[in-house]
Amino acid sequence: MKQMIAFDLDGTLAESKQPLGDDMAALLGQLLAVAKVCVISGGDWPQFEKQVVSRLPKDSVFENLFIQPTTGTKLYRFEGGTWKAIYAELFSKDEHDKIMAAFDKALKDAGIQDEKTWGDRIEDRGSQVTFSGLGQEAPLDAKKAWDPDFTKRKALQKTLQAALPDLQINIGGSTSLDITRKGVDKAYGMRKLMEHSGIAQEHILFFGDAIFPGGNDDPVRAMGIDSIKVRDPAETISGVTAVIACLKA
Repeated sequence: MKQMIAFDLDGTLAESKQPLGDDMAALLGQLLAVAKVCVISGGDWPQFEKQVVSRLPKDSVFENLFIQPTTGTKLYRFEGGTWKAIYAELFSKDEHDKIMAAFDKALKDAGIQDEKTWGDRIEDRGSQVTFSGLGQEAPLDAKKAWDPDFTKRKALQKTLQAALPDLQINIGGSTSLDITRKGVDKAYGMRKLMEHSGIAQEHILFFGDAIFPGGNDDPVRAMGIDSIKVRDPAETISGVTAVIACLKA
């Protein structure tokens, strides 16, 4: 029997940077009543609060919700009536400065430093630095059209890996690259989740839209956690509806 249902966020529970739809929010509220729930993504806590937490029904069992920002290098739990950071594994100033210098050079070398953008392109999330190709506030249609075949991001990834060999560069959402310490991916996040929840691997089920070789959800499948690949939030709704029915049976 599954005790923890874990989810990627963008492309799985919601469109990129968009809040949960009404149907998804209501369904997660129902799921929280019968299981522990985790949401893991490259975004930081404010993005989770906007996209997920604020959208859930007010009577949700928030104590059953585990929020893992920045690919699991942070964990937030609802305790004593408020959300609290349980841990945060932050970059040193030296690591941060090296990352910013590498990004500056990589974007110039790729010839994309002067593209039209919406908001900041590079965001320091403390334990992760994230590059968004068109900026943090780019419209969804523009994001989907910017790098659909991953060509731009794979080229940047290769350049950054050469410049930052001691760090890890992962392709994230529709336009993003995430830089973390070596070994940090969603499998790392799941191991931290098991440590803090006390729930064993065989009792976890994971939903993600990027469960394919090179996808940022695939490390969860590769570590042996039962995983369901979904095309979009609509398919997630179908899967979660079935999970709730099984857990209630």
